[in-house]
Amino acid sequence: MVDMASENKTKNQNSSIQLERRGLLFVLSSPSGAGKSTLARKLLASDEHISLSVSATTRPPRPGEINGKDYHFVDKDTFKQMVADGEFLEWAKVFGHRYGTPKAPVEAMLESGKDVLFDIDWQGTQQLYQEAGSDIVRTFILPPSITELEDRLRNRGTDSHEVINDRMARAKSEIGHWDGYDYVLINDDIEACFEKITKILAAERLKRMRQKGLIGFARKLMEN
Repeated sequence: MVDMASENKTKNQNSSIQLERRGLLFVLSSPSGAGKSTLARKLLASDEHISLSVSATTRPPRPGEINGKDYHFVDKDTFKQMVADGEFLEWAKVFGHRYGTPKAPVEAMLESGKDVLFDIDWQGTQQLYQEAGSDIVRTFILPPSITELEDRLRNRGTDSHEVINDRMARAKSEIGHWDGYDYVLINDDIEACFEKITKILAAERLKRMRQKGLIGFARKLMEN
């Protein structure tokens, strides 16, 4: 015998009203080695409603990187012209290379209700906040300890002793800006930290200011 109550409950869940909304800019920042890139990859793989912002950079491509997918690779003169023309939401110089977020594609995604993920440092986050205001959600990832952070960098086996020392010095400087973020998470367990990130994103998507279709929906309810 069919359970009509269960069937109706399932039907109601499947027919949930979806209001038009504006996308958001979801920033993940952390010192190098704290797990930001791993968390970003997990989020992109599990959520079809968010896409990674593709930055422009003056650094040369690394093996396997694809122009237009991983980065927009440009020379210094082109980058400087883009800055002069106001084409970036934010840009910064990091380890001798320039990185910037092209404005036009990001704004198009926001208007279409698509969320945009940013893997940027605190300088870029500050600039983005000045440009985007209420569209931005800022999340900072802390390591469980400085010792573990250094161990993670050394265990990568990709950087020289000098580069690691530079990264550690920069990491301590970046950690000092933790209070410039909306959310601060300690990544002592990657799965637990990722679960918190998904909850933050879900809550931010439901904020009234992002529900573009809410005014019209409420008016119709009052008219009936």
